[in-house]
Amino acid sequence: MTEFQAAVLPAVGRALEIRTIRIDALQPGDVLVRIMASGLCHTDLEVIEGSLAYPMPIVLGHEGAGVVEAIGAGVEGLKAGDHVVASWNPHCGHCFYCERDQPILCEPFTYHQPRGHLLDGASRLTCENTTVHHFSVVSSHAQYAVLPQSGAIRVPAEIPFDRACLIGCGVMTGVGAATRVAPVLPGSTVAVIGCGAVGLNAIQGARLAGAGTVIGIDKSQSRREIGATFGADSTIGETGEDVVSLVKEATGGRGADYVFEAAGSEAGFRLGAEITRPGGNLVFLGKVNVSQDVAFRWGALMGEKKIVRSSYGGARPRRDFPWLARCYLEGKLKLDELITARLPLAKINDGFAAMRRGEGIRTVILPWG
Repeated sequence: MTEFQAAVLPAVGRALEIRTIRIDALQPGDVLVRIMASGLCHTDLEVIEGSLAYPMPIVLGHEGAGVVEAIGAGVEGLKAGDHVVASWNPHCGHCFYCERDQPILCEPFTYHQPRGHLLDGASRLTCENTTVHHFSVVSSHAQYAVLPQSGAIRVPAEIPFDRACLIGCGVMTGVGAATRVAPVLPGSTVAVIGCGAVGLNAIQGARLAGAGTVIGIDKSQSRREIGATFGADSTIGETGEDVVSLVKEATGGRGADYVFEAAGSEAGFRLGAEITRPGGNLVFLGKVNVSQDVAFRWGALMGEKKIVRSSYGGARPRRDFPWLARCYLEGKLKLDELITARLPLAKINDGFAAMRRGEGIRTVILPWG
């Protein structure tokens, strides 16, 4: 039995509360991880504000890194002391979608995770004899988390935990969109809409893929400046600018070969369609409320454009997480620059308040800080 502190969301619209959580015996396939760092993501905020429905009470957090404390029966390839990054998309490996190399659609995952359960359909968390739900099969805003084996990915011990945790969501989603989903061809032109955490990683992913020209687009001057430090050759999007004309001017009148929408707004989706060249590739990374309609000018979709929605950058965590960690350790990937605040678990609500105000890029919670 393990007792620890966790940030619990008791109901939609409420502040997170630091409570004592209990985990009893591990089940077969479980991995108990001592969480050392956990990133705050907009998806967490969507649950808090009710635009993404989950059962309550719940421990949020899906971007975590830590040390394996113990393993359940049948776990292979992991041992106590291993450094791991949590994957919010663990998969069974044998369902209809897993067998077709689409683990993001794993049937046990897509069925059980919206219900706040692990892949076996149960929770391991209790608080004062009340069941507490898991978020995206991780729940990393806590001192400990129980993960399925496929959700605990070993990474080099040399990478600091506060940098490593970022790999599990924002970095994988953005870098993977450019290197795995598109994938960007060397010498091509790329436009990234939204220079937040995912967009910045799409920019540096395009650079890793060898893009010739990268354009960062954001309304915020400070974020445009950050976009330049992550590899954008030019940044646009100031209020009043004709972004469509500027992108076409920079691309021989055609539009960008690859466009990544990472702003998560209807205006961003529409802009993406307008600035993708005929025959080009448009990847939607941002999201709006699941029930919201999004409209396009039909002519903007013409010209054999390829449009795809990607939630996790084509992630194959056992392949990609160690690769991203090595890229950081070799100086090829910026992670330090993504972190704009580090907070103890007790200050987690301050981190989400800053997110609501549009401040910073990534706040990292240090549960033992």
